[in-house]
Amino acid sequence: MPASPATRTILHVDMDAFYVSVELRRRPELRGKAVVVGGTGPRGVVAAASYEARQFGVHSALPSSVARRRCPHAIFLPGDHALYGQVSEQVHEIFHRYTPLVEGLALDEAFLDVTGAVRLFGEGAAIAQQIRDDVVAELDLTCSVGVAPNKFLAKLASVEAKPRALPDGIRPGRGVVEVRPGHELEFLHPLPVKRLWGVGPVTLERLERLGVRTVRDLAQLGEPTVVSALGRSQGVHLIALANAVDDRPVEVGRDAKSIGHEETYPSDLVDLESLERELVRLADAVGARLRRNGVAGRTITLKVRYAGFRTVTRSVTVDSAIDTGPELVAAVRPALRALDIGPGVRLLGISAGNLGAPNRQLSLLDDVESPSRAAGAIDEIRARFGTTAIGPASAVGPSGLRIARKGGQQWGPDAPAERDGPV
Repeated sequence: MPASPATRTILHVDMDAFYVSVELRRRPELRGKAVVVGGTGPRGVVAAASYEARQFGVHSALPSSVARRRCPHAIFLPGDHALYGQVSEQVHEIFHRYTPLVEGLALDEAFLDVTGAVRLFGEGAAIAQQIRDDVVAELDLTCSVGVAPNKFLAKLASVEAKPRALPDGIRPGRGVVEVRPGHELEFLHPLPVKRLWGVGPVTLERLERLGVRTVRDLAQLGEPTVVSALGRSQGVHLIALANAVDDRPVEVGRDAKSIGHEETYPSDLVDLESLERELVRLADAVGARLRRNGVAGRTITLKVRYAGFRTVTRSVTVDSAIDTGPELVAAVRPALRALDIGPGVRLLGISAGNLGAPNRQLSLLDDVESPSRAAGAIDEIRARFGTTAIGPASAVGPSGLRIARKGGQQWGPDAPAERDGPV
């Protein structure tokens, strides 16, 4: 059982430039150079940048085209989501040596509740250093760790532990930063108020009008004033954080709220036939992931982003949960056909939410021709011969079957020459 909030020792472990660092293990000749990982095409985005590239203002989520202008000598590498997932599993194996209470936030970061491990492995900072040593020795990677009585402070502390890329050089990080019980406000209050979760540009502007610059300023302002300015929900939330209050437990094995796939295209799709073929391909991948996870969805969402970046979504709730590509397509095809695609479609996506256990009831006819029976056969073929062994006929391109892989489009498309376009 997790410890009570008053007695917890929480770690936030954040891998340093994770995707780049994994790439440098197989390309050691690139160490010390400006390296960028992400979508390499004109519509790609940066997934990670080495600290040498960060000196030039390159950072994650920056358009790759902007990154090239800021750092013309940078070496750009396409992302390899499958490899990063494998290495992430190895990192998590190390975490689980110290505690079963691990909450993964992404491939490269996690919260750990090590309260119950203190008597066995030492205090929180000692455990943090042991984890760092294990990651370096076994995986040739580095990480930064924040230690604190709650998740919010541990996350802030891990940021303070990281290396810094400055215009005049790279400043090594401390590796581990600990916020000791009783010293929470001493650490928190000097920080800029924008470091609080939930303070975006609009909220920051409102707070600055009230003279709030630091977390201390916000705490001293008081809850009634903040609630009046921001509304009750956000005001109460931010005042709690400004006073270092965060009782959330480390959540182990959180279930996914939705499963989906989306892709950004090298050139805009301007005809319905191409869009429907892409929808079939994406839905096939989503259905396979649903079945692999033993779930089905009742709320199916179509996502379309136009050439001008305007994004629309359309959701449909079906009577019974579904988990096959044809059923997913059937649910949202009418919504796609109702949209105006004249401006050109830059991104298309489909996701299944409202997840639960499949509860399909088969009839005698279903036993022969049901979508679930066909999907089961497809899953068996892919398990035996690989994911490219079978797929929708409309997904066959000049280079063969185009399978939508998890993470394959996470950072946008690579250069058009490197992939087949819609056929």
